[in-house]
Amino acid sequence: MHPDGPFVGSGPLQQNGVAVPTAAQRRRRARKALVLGAVALALVSGGVGGAVGAYLERNGGLTDIELPQAAKEAPGRAPDSVAGIAAHALPSVVTLHVHGSEEDGTGTGFVLDGEGHILTNNHVIQPAGGSGTITVTFSGGQTATARVVGHDSGYDLAVVKVSGVHGLAPMPLGNSDSVQVGDPVVAIGAPFDLANTVTSGIISAKERPITAGGENGDGSDVSYVDALQTDAPINPGNSGGPLLDSKARVIGINSAIRSADSGADLETGQAGSIGLGFAIPVNQAKRVAEELINTGRATHPVIGVTLDMNYSGDGARVGAKAAGGGPAVASGGPGAKAGVRAGDVITEVDGTRIHSGEELIVRTRAHRPGDRLRLTVKRGGAVRTITLVLGSADGD
Repeated sequence: MHPDGPFVGSGPLQQNGVAVPTAAQRRRRARKALVLGAVALALVSGGVGGAVGAYLERNGGLTDIELPQAAKEAPGRAPDSVAGIAAHALPSVVTLHVHGSEEDGTGTGFVLDGEGHILTNNHVIQPAGGSGTITVTFSGGQTATARVVGHDSGYDLAVVKVSGVHGLAPMPLGNSDSVQVGDPVVAIGAPFDLANTVTSGIISAKERPITAGGENGDGSDVSYVDALQTDAPINPGNSGGPLLDSKARVIGINSAIRSADSGADLETGQAGSIGLGFAIPVNQAKRVAEELINTGRATHPVIGVTLDMNYSGDGARVGAKAAGGGPAVASGGPGAKAGVRAGDVITEVDGTRIHSGEELIVRTRAHRPGDRLRLTVKRGGAVRTITLVLGSADGD
């Protein structure tokens, strides 16, 4: 035994009985630990980087992303742009809500003067009858009750009046005789009760002879219009609204559309626009509106003959007898004075070909009482030209 203890060893002992490493071993282990630590740090850093990257990808970075955007522009637009025309015209356009005992309706109109007269279509106010109500809503939201001043189903025009409304902005009237095919136009109205709706297009045709109405079955509500045709989208509720030129002047009153058979709305049963809209020329509407305001009734220019509306040939044939059994050519009337006879077929009006009785009425209604018409007439095998002065008859 060693005199200093029971065990002999080459180095000091550890408490767990494992030999204590030498200095060289400790240096090698330290270097290894540093390498492992660096690897671990890299792995941890990679994990943190991946987590931070995922967070940035999900949340857009440590600061919010701001996308580039144009600076705010001045609100004004060129006067002849669609926006400029709309801004000028909208204060003069109104929406009409008509409530009758059996039906309701919505349409459009526009202010004619500072006294509160508003022009619209007859078929817009028709549901009110004699006891219904008409509410006018202006573009700013103000409402007023209106009364009917006068209406005419033959021209499909009506004038209503509001009282107690201040600051009315009358709509300037243009001249529909100056309109050319291809001219840009803007329509304003309340399609499907969506007030202040603005659409644009062009004049796609002029002098389109159209008839509308006829729901009564006796012809008393049929309107005859020598219309302006437009592709500006108009729909039910646009009726009575203005068709405007590039100077924001009224050139027509939107009144009818041609719809595709499959274009009916499933909820309302009303068909939508297919780009065939028709407007009453403002020159005709102006005369009728003035008469309705001044007298409550409009006059119709007449030839003084009864037409055979069942005639299927080309042109408009004068009937054999009037509806009541009297002569088809009214004694002393314009036709009789000009030499028109029963059975004559009228083929042209002022050099424009006509193809039916409806077209003859439309061409006649486009004039004023007292105007001269030049008619081309076929009688037997002969063709002759007749000039007559239009007479006058009261409308409804």
